[in-house]
Amino acid sequence: MQTADFLDAIGGLISQLKAYAAKLPPIVHLAAVPTGVKPKLEAIEDYEDIVTRIRTQSAGTPYKSLNDSFIESLEAFETGKLLGSVQPLLAVLDHLERMQRDKEIEVGRIDEKRIAEYRVALHKILPGNKPELGGTGRGM
Repeated sequence: MQTADFLDAIGGLISQLKAYAAKLPPIVHLAAVPTGVKPKLEAIEDYEDIVTRIRTQSAGTPYKSLNDSFIESLEAFETGKLLGSVQPLLAVLDHLERMQRDKEIEVGRIDEKRIAEYRVALHKILPGNKPELGGTGRGM
C-alpha cells in the first residue's frame, strides 16, 4: 500500500462524513436527540467497505498501526456520532505526519498537500466551525 492509496481511502471516508454532516440539522438539541441522527444503512456499508479495504491492504505495511483509529471512526459513524468519527481521522493524519518526519514512510509534495486539505475538510465538518457564527460569543 502506497501513501497515495492510503490517502485515497481517507478521502473516501471524508466524503462520507461530509455527506452525513450535510444532512444533519444545523442545531440539534441534545435532549431531543441523545444518541445522534444515524446515517443511512448504505452510507454505513460504504464507510465499512473503505475501512475493510484499508485494513486488508495495510497488512504488513507501516500503515497497519492506524487500523484501530479507522475502526473507532467506523463505530462512531455507525451510531451517528459525527465528532467521534472525525477525531480518529484527524489522529490518523497526525500519525502520518509523524511517520513521515520519522522517515517510516515517504510522502511526496502532492500527498503533503492532500493531508493538509483533508485536515481542513475534517475541521470544517466539526460542529462549531460555521463561519456564519464567527464573532458570536465575544460580547459587544
